[in-house]
Amino acid sequence: MELYLIRHPRPDVAPGTCYGQTDLGLAESPRVVAERLRPLLPADYALYTSPLRRARLLAEALGSPQVDARLQEIHFGEWEGRSFDEIGKAALDAWSAAPLDFAPPGGESPRQMAARALDFLAGLRQADPAAAVVVAHGGPLRALAGQLLGLPPENWLGLDFACGEVTRLDLHAWGTVLRWFNR
Repeated sequence: MELYLIRHPRPDVAPGTCYGQTDLGLAESPRVVAERLRPLLPADYALYTSPLRRARLLAEALGSPQVDARLQEIHFGEWEGRSFDEIGKAALDAWSAAPLDFAPPGGESPRQMAARALDFLAGLRQADPAAAVVVAHGGPLRALAGQLLGLPPENWLGLDFACGEVTRLDLHAWGTVLRWFNR
């Protein structure tokens, strides 16, 4: 299977804002981003997207996506929509001390977010389309690519998916090949 991972276009949000599952608008046109990406995609593919508007609008500009809530960004609970300054150093230090297992009040941990993204991946692998395009967010895309590339979860943050760009992985019975990253 050819797997194309696309992070949504740049969101319309102030720098330094924690936004996870906050349903933001976009700072750039999803149609313009779709036209830029289209030459990098195969002619025929299964299309999946997060229900959050910033991903869904791009996926709809690419075709008729299947919406899957497991592809949503991490839920930051009470931190959603707040600035990192407002959240405070003590809370951010607690997160830094346990980056995979810390969950903000009312939110989820990165490990919990990854579990739902990997559940999506298991279903996708079972369906086994020749090509699949997934339009989602940095967190779930890191989990998908990290798992497929055999990286330990502690290293997934090093996979920095750029907004409005596509990454291609080829999945084989014997393993995964990273064809290109952030095009």
